[in-house]
Amino acid sequence: MSFFVLILGLALWWATHLAKPMSLPFRTAIVARGGEGAAKVAMLAGTLAAVALMINGYKGADYIDVWVPPLWLYPVNNLLMVLAIVVFFAGNIPGNVRAWIRHPQLTGLKLWALAHLLVNGDLASIILFGGLLAWGVVALIAINKRDGKGRKPAPEGWKPNAIHAGVSVVAFTVITGVHNWAGVSPFGGG
Repeated sequence: MSFFVLILGLALWWATHLAKPMSLPFRTAIVARGGEGAAKVAMLAGTLAAVALMINGYKGADYIDVWVPPLWLYPVNNLLMVLAIVVFFAGNIPGNVRAWIRHPQLTGLKLWALAHLLVNGDLASIILFGGLLAWGVVALIAINKRDGKGRKPAPEGWKPNAIHAGVSVVAFTVITGVHNWAGVSPFGGG
């Protein structure tokens, strides 16, 4: 049952996050009835439900080993996680990373999912992180198809870049602490 809940959560995530870039009919109907505000509320509710389903499904899923990640992948995972955090936060914090990467939050999420796939060889992890990585690829294609070739922001000065770096360091520290608190060592094998 837990795998079903996990997959249902992923499906809901895909639907809510592809509704706008792919002009899915259910979003169009919500906008026609209640406007953009109603669509945003519906998509937020769908996103929260998707996250809850994914977390519950993942936590409750039986551990089924598919492959055993080698220990040398943990440092690769950590490097990718640092990059994922830096890139993800560039979506909301001015800095030069936004000038280099068109869709930083999507790119950061894809790096996060890839990093987790490298060090989690169980079936539930492969479904969760693989499903989110696949969604990130499809979403990026859909957004680029909808928006065409976008304009990148101009590079920033040193202050926004320093703020971005500081936020990224704090976020990485917090995420590492949460993993350790939850009993999952992000630095190898735990």
